[in-house]
Parts: sequence; C-alpha cells; structure tokens
Amino acid sequence: MTAPTPMLAQQAQSAKSRMPDDDLIERLVRERMAERFEKEAFHWRFRLIAVETILMGLLVLTAGLVLRQPTPLVLHASVLVSASCLASGICLLELSKWTTRLVDRIKRRWRP
Repeated sequence: MTAPTPMLAQQAQSAKSRMPDDDLIERLVRERMAERFEKEAFHWRFRLIAVETILMGLLVLTAGLVLRQPTPLVLHASVLVSASCLASGICLLELSKWTTRLVDRIKRRWRP
C-alpha cells in the first residue's frame, strides 16, 4: 500500500472542510419541521372552526324547528350564529398565530 500523495491529502482535507456541520444540518431540519408542523396545526385549527361553525348553526336550526318557531326567523338566527361563530373562530386563530410569533421573537432575543 502506498502513502497518499500530498495532492490527495490536500483534496481530502478540502473535501472535509466542505462537508456541512452536523449541528447545522440538524438545526435546518428542525426549522423545516417546525414550519411544516405550524402550517399543519393552522389547517387543523381551521377545520375545527369550520366543523364548530356548522354544528352551532345546525343546533340553532334544529332547536328552533323543534320548538316550532317561525321558519324565516329560525333560518335568520341560524345564519347569524354560524357567521358570528366563524368570525370569532378566525379572530382567535389569528390571535393565536400572532401570539406564537411574538413568543418566538421574545425567546430568540433572550437566547445567549
């Protein structure tokens, strides 16, 4: 077996220096995973709000019809409750997103 030539040793050293650091790769993977999970969480919350909106509207509709209230009044109340439920849910969703961003910024600022 022959000893490596200086040229091969230099190439091997430069290849080692070009290899990314494991900590850097791990940090990048964590950041990408956090972004993905944040997007998925937003979608799940929005689905929950949509289901909640539909259920509240149907609940008001069925309660009004079971109590034999006038149909136009029941339909109006059902739409009004659904719209307000959707609006308040979206407001809470946005407030939650902004709060999460604010907490992340505060954490980054206080890290050494």
